[in-house]
Amino acid sequence: MNIVKANGAEIPALGFGTFRMPGPEVLEIVPKAIQLGFRHVDTAQIYGNEAEVGTAIQQSGVSRNEIFLTTKVWPEKYARSSFAQSVDESLQKLKTDHVDLLLLHWPRGSSVPLEEQIEGLNAAVKAGKTRHIGISNFNTQEMREASRLSDAPLVTNQIEYHPYIDQSKVLQTARDLGQSITAYYAMADGRVPKEPVLNDIGSHHRKTAAQVVLRWLIQQDGVITLSKTSTEARLAENFGIFDFELSLGEMQAIHALARPDGRIVNPGHLAPEWDAAA
Repeated sequence: MNIVKANGAEIPALGFGTFRMPGPEVLEIVPKAIQLGFRHVDTAQIYGNEAEVGTAIQQSGVSRNEIFLTTKVWPEKYARSSFAQSVDESLQKLKTDHVDLLLLHWPRGSSVPLEEQIEGLNAAVKAGKTRHIGISNFNTQEMREASRLSDAPLVTNQIEYHPYIDQSKVLQTARDLGQSITAYYAMADGRVPKEPVLNDIGSHHRKTAAQVVLRWLIQQDGVITLSKTSTEARLAENFGIFDFELSLGEMQAIHALARPDGRIVNPGHLAPEWDAAA
């Protein structure tokens, strides 16, 4: 497993995401993912499956200390009066006394000032409830502002990132700030497996288009990616990305797939004003 170092954190480059995974599915698949070798598990308060994620980690047979565990605070809980309590509830559900990474889930959806949100993250660090803190779905201006406001270093910005979206500005800002990027929606909602360019590159390496994209992501400096599957057979496929390397030309060909309308996740009441493509 490759490790991404960012502002003092050491994060496994390939994580297992649980977005839109109902509890029973989490209980079935996540222990197998961990047994296979995944050591980074991502969830969120809004996913409604933190309790099952906690149980799955317990049932995996792998020590909690070996798992890098992330959860995210929902905007409705950003206020000083509810932030800490929401984190305590998450820890109770996750059956642990701390997470490894605690994120603000979206920059909008709350009237709470960013300064107060960052204060909540830092209080969680000081209380030992999380080892590291970060943000999710922030644009570059908000990344810089959040970083400026925070006593503890922010270690990642979790964003939509796949071949059809140009995230070079966000990547450069993260590098300038010593942060990482955690990519979600890597399969672009099912478009990746059908992409001729990716299938062609995959054929040269005897890999699938999905494996090519996961490799493309983690081969970029400071990039972590979340994979997700509800199928046990696909677990090994998603994990099988450490035994080949893409050439510079192949990396560039994948970057060239980006287009202005490539963004998929854009909830108006939660999303920021996104950075224009480079």
